Amino acid sequence: MRIAATKPLFAWDCLEDSPTLKTIRQFLKSVPDAKLLASLRQWRGKGRDDYPVSVLWGTMLLTILLRHQSVESCLGELRRNAALRLLIGIRSETQVPRKWNMSRFMKVLGTKPHLTLLHEVFDTMVRQLAEVVSDLGVHTAGDASGLSGRLPRSKNPLKNPSLPQPTGGRKEYTDEEGNVTKVVEWFGYKFHLLVDTSHEVALAYQITSANTGDNKVLPDILAEAQQNLPVQKPKRKNDPERGRIRTLAYDKAADDEKVHELLHEAKIAPVIENRSMWKENFERMLPGHDGNSNIVYDEAGTVYCYDKVSDPPVRHKMAYIGHEPSRGTLKYRCGACHGGWKCPSHKRCNAGRKYGKTVRVKREIDLRRFPPIPRATKQFERRYKGRTAVERVNARIKIFWGADDGNITGAERFHGYLGVVMVVHIGLAAANFRR
Repeated sequence: MRIAATKPLFAWDCLEDSPTLKTIRQFLKSVPDAKLLASLRQWRGKGRDDYPVSVLWGTMLLTILLRHQSVESCLGELRRNAALRLLIGIRSETQVPRKWNMSRFMKVLGTKPHLTLLHEVFDTMVRQLAEVVSDLGVHTAGDASGLSGRLPRSKNPLKNPSLPQPTGGRKEYTDEEGNVTKVVEWFGYKFHLLVDTSHEVALAYQITSANTGDNKVLPDILAEAQQNLPVQKPKRKNDPERGRIRTLAYDKAADDEKVHELLHEAKIAPVIENRSMWKENFERMLPGHDGNSNIVYDEAGTVYCYDKVSDPPVRHKMAYIGHEPSRGTLKYRCGACHGGWKCPSHKRCNAGRKYGKTVRVKREIDLRRFPPIPRATKQFERRYKGRTAVERVNARIKIFWGADDGNITGAERFHGYLGVVMVVHIGLAAANFRR
């Protein structure tokens, strides 16, 4: 028996440890860097041009693409490999830049307006990819991770305070009872990502100081992703246009009322783990229900009914039927009638109704508590598992491409270096798509 196995659209497990010259050539041609190079040439002006900015830029791309541990390692390969030198316009070994030339160039990349243009290169490549991959960005996930960094060696005051500077970061992991089980500390930055869960492609990114909350960055990174993804045209004439993103998965760090309101306005279903904040009264009555009712909900927004005929009363989860966008409600029915089992309170609750007791919960009661995809559903569990895509992308950026080595000093160099890493990431996604 033969089982046909097909590779995913972006076969990340097939990345070449040592890309061929053909792959490198195709990648370099696919990078839309004209505006960035023009800005760098204008910055240089009429000064010495021993090493053109195109050569320095190409060297930075090759350092990441060829997975060198340092820029010096890439420069050594360029001195040995004549064919590789020609790909970035170096004709002889004497024209290979020195390590201090690359260090200065990295610092320039991390200053405005070059840093903004570098980010635009990434955004442009995401837009190009989204035009040909129709489902890119439909289901997304976000996360933040710590990256190691170093302070500049100079004792002079910071020349560019607008950039996030390396600081101490700390993250605590707790169990269900709220006890701290693990503590992670680092010195550097916080790297925020929004990725497509199906194709594991980054749609937007941002670098902040290590002590910045995820909920504060999410609105900006979501806006960037929405700009990079084309608006879907309505199927009917009277239907309004809407963004491509349908769901967004995130951990409890984004469980914030403002975040849920933002996603509600953008018509994006949040798949966010809720934070445990109730210290007492772990069950509460739904608005509109009094003490005679048997309908309650917990902190996660799960709706239950009580079998009051039994002694003591027994709690049962109600069956989720679906989200009603036109009404802005979540529809629930009797779990016994829906599941086909007998409940002692059947006559008391259902009163001969075929489908049993029906409860509609208005989402406006608490958008954070009652998302369009309730937490106690298989759909929520399936979408929330998509967060593992962010972890894999983070691992590639931090380990495969060396963004977390901690060898780069100064905020400008770090931001410039990580910007190049993200360009290589999206460029290889496009290269894998073309295969």
